[in-house]
Amino acid sequence: MSMSRNKHVARKLRLAKATKSNSAIPIWVVVKTRRRIPFRPRLRHWRRTKLGNV
Repeated sequence: MSMSRNKHVARKLRLAKATKSNSAIPIWVVVKTRRRIPFRPRLRHWRRTKLGNV
């Protein structure tokens, strides 16, 4: 991933999607499903796992 300041619009959209999808699930979902979905297993840390070709 480049550190350039000027990014393509498509790359910015993909980065924004990855940022939004990297949040935990709401508590009300856990309560409503009676802990069948207790957490989110695919949380990504910015240092551990990279996005690849973004």
